[in-house]
Amino acid sequence: MAELVSAAEISAAADRIAGIVVATPLVSFPGQRLLIKPESLQPTGSFKLRGAYAVISALDEDTRQRGVIAHSSGNHAGAVGYAAALLGVRAVVVIPANAPEVKLAAVRSTGAEIVTVAPGLGPRVAATEELISRHGYTLIPPFDHRGIIAGQGTIGLEIVADCPAADLIVVPVSGGGLIAGIAAAAKSARPDIRIVGVEPELAADARDSLRAGRRIAWKSQQTQRTIADALRIEQVGELTFEHIRRYVDDIVTVTEEEIRIAVRRLACEGRLIAEPGGAVAVAACLLRQRDLPAATAPVAVLSGGNIEPALLAAILTDTAVKPAA
Repeated sequence: MAELVSAAEISAAADRIAGIVVATPLVSFPGQRLLIKPESLQPTGSFKLRGAYAVISALDEDTRQRGVIAHSSGNHAGAVGYAAALLGVRAVVVIPANAPEVKLAAVRSTGAEIVTVAPGLGPRVAATEELISRHGYTLIPPFDHRGIIAGQGTIGLEIVADCPAADLIVVPVSGGGLIAGIAAAAKSARPDIRIVGVEPELAADARDSLRAGRRIAWKSQQTQRTIADALRIEQVGELTFEHIRRYVDDIVTVTEEEIRIAVRRLACEGRLIAEPGGAVAVAACLLRQRDLPAATAPVAVLSGGNIEPALLAAILTDTAVKPAA
């Protein structure tokens, strides 16, 4: 079994990203015993900047000169482009052709070179490996990397520092870097705290993996069905799964309808903009409390807010969507 990311690594990442990444506040959700950690307030609109900047800033000068490359469903690409621009590093990002335009536009604004491929993790990885072999770029992985996990883990440090009473942290799950880092940080400081991941029902490979005790892959055609484009990864990473097995108490799922409800309630009641994948933890806390451990001070991570304006408008005006019974 691989060595897990340590509290010292997460603290070192916190030092590297200080002054670049926003230490996002904990915001009370009106009428609920629930705190929201809105990573949508980061300069790039998602938590991904933490890991990307932590890793790129730690590269030596020779490595930086060769340039970096990332593959991503969108948010990691934007974060790598933004971090690389701050550090004066060339960046290339490989993104699926069906990525939301709002995420593509964010990457373009950083000056990173964009390479588009077919949807699914396989085509992204293949194209990235081919470009590395040709140009010698350094890969900045989206999730399965010690430095990325440590960078995302700074969220856990902030939560336990800002809310010492927190007894449950609910986290979106895609490739697993976010929940791996948060869980490692939070449980190092508070071994009794509960960590629960949330996935869409239509992309529940991490739930299946935790239940089976081994990594389970879903087909790309299955995961592409969910509205939560940031959570369409077909399989959690090897290193992230080791953290999930060690630290995560459960992984639950939410429906497409519940995701839409959460996006709307966050906007209308919480005054927070969330993309569908960013809203799944809040959806579980608001609509699937029966599936979560009892908690007196729960925290839900809102992982990103990069949503297409037309989709947000459609969700906000969809009065036909009702909470699940």
